[in-house]
Amino acid sequence: MERDFKDADIKVDSIELGEIRIQEPDAKTIGKIKGIIEKNGFEIIHVETELLVERIKSLLIKGLTSKNFDGKNISDFLSQSLNKEYSHISKLFSRIEGHTIEKHLIHLRIEKTKELIQMKNTSFSEIAYSLHYSNSSHLAKQFKSVTGLSMGEYKKLQNWNRKSIDQII
Repeated sequence: MERDFKDADIKVDSIELGEIRIQEPDAKTIGKIKGIIEKNGFEIIHVETELLVERIKSLLIKGLTSKNFDGKNISDFLSQSLNKEYSHISKLFSRIEGHTIEKHLIHLRIEKTKELIQMKNTSFSEIAYSLHYSNSSHLAKQFKSVTGLSMGEYKKLQNWNRKSIDQII
């Protein structure tokens, strides 16, 4: 997508998951931006509540394997990151998405677990630790509950069924 912006002679300040920063584009440039975004399979979010939900999803993805969650529960992490009460964040997310933040995070963790299993260079305990599980048996139970397979069974599969992290639920 960066190449598309460069080809259209649009100066982009930054591109991150779920966010593109461009300083004060004019009306003509906004049309070009919209075209590039849609061509790449994305959409512009206009409603503030949808923007907040996408920001929550982005924070969850970024925090998934980073140190951002260390020593914090998800509610504290999101409240501090968004400077909003968690009850407001949680209710809004559930209303818009039809499931809780916690369920969304579980599915993100399971998809990341699948990815790490496929890479075949990380033990199940290391995977659990990297995804902020208290122990590998907790991850194993959630994995089986969500996928219907044990992590060992999944590892033996030849046809892995994975979703892109940004396509969870």
